Amino acid sequence: MRIAVLGGGNGSMAAAADFALGGHEVALWRRGEAEVAQHRDLGNRLVIRDGKGRHEAQLALVTTDLAEAMEGAALIFCPVPAPAHADIAARVAPHLRPGQVVHLPPGTMGSLVFARAAQAAGTVKGVAFAESGTLPWLVRKHGFNEMVISGRTTRLPTGVFPLTLQDHALEVIGLAFPGAVEACGDALSGALMNAGPIIHPPLITMNAGPLEHFPAWDIHNEGTQPSIRRVTDALDAERMKVREALGYGAPHFPLADHYSEDGEEWMYGRKAHSDLTDSGDWREKIVLTQHRYMLEDVRFGLSLLVSAAHLAGVSVPVAEGLLAVGSSICDEDFMRTGRPLAAVGLDGMSPEELRETMQSGFAA
Repeated sequence: MRIAVLGGGNGSMAAAADFALGGHEVALWRRGEAEVAQHRDLGNRLVIRDGKGRHEAQLALVTTDLAEAMEGAALIFCPVPAPAHADIAARVAPHLRPGQVVHLPPGTMGSLVFARAAQAAGTVKGVAFAESGTLPWLVRKHGFNEMVISGRTTRLPTGVFPLTLQDHALEVIGLAFPGAVEACGDALSGALMNAGPIIHPPLITMNAGPLEHFPAWDIHNEGTQPSIRRVTDALDAERMKVREALGYGAPHFPLADHYSEDGEEWMYGRKAHSDLTDSGDWREKIVLTQHRYMLEDVRFGLSLLVSAAHLAGVSVPVAEGLLAVGSSICDEDFMRTGRPLAAVGLDGMSPEELRETMQSGFAA
């Protein structure tokens, strides 16, 4: 299968390498001419190190030309942070063709951002937009073309917009992630599986003191204390309550399973949290007002969760509190600048009207 991977961050590089190692024809799109030239100087090769050793992947193409990257691709894989969605969606939309699948892992309702851009460009018909509950890799770059992967997804709950294209979308995505993809309904269900807005807001707000004080701090290790875990569980309970109120059934992939080494397998399998902290790759300097845990997961993720709760008539005091704390830290109204349902054109709808839109999509 031909896959276009968009972006040059941790997730994009891991995707390009893993897909190529899986036998797919991979085109990597990056914005910068200098970065693309450097890839070409290195023979368009990427290197992965994981628990099984060192692996070298050969990409078919690295380019700044988005049309060239997307030409003939069955899957458009875009694991970029949510704040970048609008810009990239506008660039992608003119080049979409019927039958293609755009996959955002995770998406924070970015699927609707891309679908709206395609609708405006007249290319939405026959294109599926999907988003999953997590980035499929626990990964950090260790150099320009080398990544260390400490974990891979074993279960990838994925929602599709419009839901009528679910079978085709999951078949295509399943070729990229054999045996891992699980249907979870429509795109909003997929967005409400996103683990980032549950894991990261308590960690980045409740660790604000040490994050600003120490030169580096691992919020997934010494930052994950019992008091913070209790807040995380309470926030996750609100997420699951919203899902139930909107008609989305189990499994809800409770985050407690991520931290447990037995019981139900979570998205990265068992012992994923231990593997992550053992790697040491998440000991870093985090600038509170600039990091994606704040600007993506608090601002975008919690504003979406809170707005969905309002629609469903569900009380979410923990989500609202963390959203307010993040807004205060950044001196910005995240409910206004984030991604509530209104930001993707879903405001003013009843739950029934929302379900119908998720099912049938937008007019071409």
